[in-house]
Formats: sequence, C-alpha cells, structure tokens
Amino acid sequence: MDRTANAHWSGDLKSGNGSIKTGSGAFEGAYSFTTRFEGTKGTNPEELLGAAHASCFSMALSLLLTKAGFTPRQIETEARVHIDPIDGEFAITRIELVTEADVPGLDAKAFSLHAHSAKSGCPVSKALAGTDIVLTASLR
Repeated sequence: MDRTANAHWSGDLKSGNGSIKTGSGAFEGAYSFTTRFEGTKGTNPEELLGAAHASCFSMALSLLLTKAGFTPRQIETEARVHIDPIDGEFAITRIELVTEADVPGLDAKAFSLHAHSAKSGCPVSKALAGTDIVLTASLR
C-alpha cells in the first residue's frame, strides 16, 4: 500500500510560494515561507506532519483499546510540532501529543499504558523515531 502527496514550488525561498495536495484529493493547500515561519494563512510542512501524527496515534490508540475490550466513544489528539534553529539550520525538535478520550469502563492508569503503547507503536511515531515525542494523555 503506497500513499502519495505532491508539492509544487515557484520562486526563491522568501518570496516564492507553493501548493500541496494529497494523492486522494482530500486536501489541497497553499504554503510559503510566511505560512511556515510568520503565521500567515496557509499550511506548512510541520502542520501537515502534526495532522498525520495526531491521526495515526488516535487510530493506533483506538485499535489497542478495542483489542483490550474497551470501545472508545471519542479520542481527541493534538500534535504540537516544534521547529527550532539548531546550528544555523532548522530542525523538528519535539512533538507533543496531547490526547483526551472518552472510554467507558477504563481507569486512568490503564488508559495511560495503552496511550504510551500507541505512541511508540503508531507508524508515524516509528518514522519520527529520531524526534523527541512527548505524550500527555487523559480521560474525560
């Protein structure tokens, strides 16, 4: 199973711009230096990486909870992707996953164990193994 995404870029780094789209056609958006580093409207690689990580983690957590005999009503996950300058170059230095779930019959300790297993087991976490990934997990 392969998934694709395409990016187009025109111009130099600071004044250029680009567009990105997923192979499925589910998402298409604009990106630029200013959307990445100055907060103007549009997307950026870190935001897209965060969306991929949050969704992958949520699905992995749902799988683990279901295998353990619990049916989650809802899982909400936010990924905060940090990009910082290191030795004159930018690097993704940390990803904070913050998840909250409604899982009937599950206590906080068991939920935390499943959440940490999902963090280390989801395919996006595995792909980002060189990045510090921190998890905060709570039940509603």
